[in-house]
Amino acid sequence: MEYGLLGERLAHSFSPEIHALIGDYDYKLKELAKDKVEAFLRERDFKAINVTIPYKQTVMPFLDEISESAKAIGAVNTVVNRGGKLYGYNTDFDGLKALVESLVPTLKNLKVLILGSGGTSHTAQAVAKSMGAKEIVVASIMGEEGTVSYDDAKALHNDADFLINTTPCGMYPNVHTVAVDLDVFTNLKALADVVYNPLRTELVMQALEKGIPAKGGLYMLTMQGIKAAEHFFSKEIEKDRADEIFNTIIKRRENIVLTGMPSSGKTTVGNILAKEMNRPLYDVDALIVKRAGCEISEIFEKNGEEYFRDLESAVIAEEVAPLTGAIIATGGGAILRSENIKNLKKNGKVIFLDRALELLTPTADRPTASDIEAMKKRFEQRYGIYNKTADIKVNGSLSAEEVAKSVEEVFLK
Repeated sequence: MEYGLLGERLAHSFSPEIHALIGDYDYKLKELAKDKVEAFLRERDFKAINVTIPYKQTVMPFLDEISESAKAIGAVNTVVNRGGKLYGYNTDFDGLKALVESLVPTLKNLKVLILGSGGTSHTAQAVAKSMGAKEIVVASIMGEEGTVSYDDAKALHNDADFLINTTPCGMYPNVHTVAVDLDVFTNLKALADVVYNPLRTELVMQALEKGIPAKGGLYMLTMQGIKAAEHFFSKEIEKDRADEIFNTIIKRRENIVLTGMPSSGKTTVGNILAKEMNRPLYDVDALIVKRAGCEISEIFEKNGEEYFRDLESAVIAEEVAPLTGAIIATGGGAILRSENIKNLKKNGKVIFLDRALELLTPTADRPTASDIEAMKKRFEQRYGIYNKTADIKVNGSLSAEEVAKSVEEVFLK
């Protein structure tokens, strides 16, 4: 192995994707049990590796030199073999610093609240200190020396200017958890969350809904990988190129979520996009039918609309919202529940297909749009919600091929 990632379980690692975009070198995943790590490092049969949990401290005694920043944090995530000597670095610092800087230019004169007291918290503290934070407060449930409780964080430090979440709260599959409720933090200027699955955690979503700039951990992950590659090859990667790599990765991972009125062409457009972009298509209505074992009209007839909406929300939360890199065609009424939109936006970009009312076709199998009057009523009720909940709106009155082309263009822009 020349280059790669050392860890215990690596099946879901983003690192190969990141490094494949950085340059043309062979990057492999190296899963090892703890008792095999020492032999691997002593053999030194690699040019450079990244190191992930749980071996960021394990590797340190076997290195010849360790950077000052890695020593200060107490962890190494990049090891470079130069002439048989192993040099250790911590690029998590660089990645997190880049994440913070993408939200605010400096932390000078700002009060920073860090949630969590583990290894990533130490990195966050080092970053905040290096960026000139006026005050750094660490909240912990463990009650370590030098930290405050979460209750005290909310009661005594709700004037924090910048918040960094280093806990696993909000990480898949526990996507609805948050370390704190942002309602009490009335002075926040920005928020960074190191969690990258989902792309936008519940905490990030809360911040964005309040108009607070916020970003998840994929940017940090990408930038630390880029910094690691700089150590690998002793060559700087320009910031524009680094941002281009990140934009490519997030576009690959984001879902395209199509919303719009019944018969606005969501499934038809979705099929065209799936073929053109080589992405899987998930039709929410079809998944509901599969789960229920009967047609939607029958669900409405037997159990009513509320029961159908509950099924719809369950399918969205459990089957499609956790996906990445997919096309999702929603039902016409999916936007009626805010929880659906929140779940879909965690990993997706919501695109409204705005098709003119006169081009919509009522059909008997659509319980809420079975005739012209019903369609008109639903259009008037929902149009404002479609606009409010969409990240992007496209003209849906064109041909399906033209609409699909517009969606692809605005999504990739």
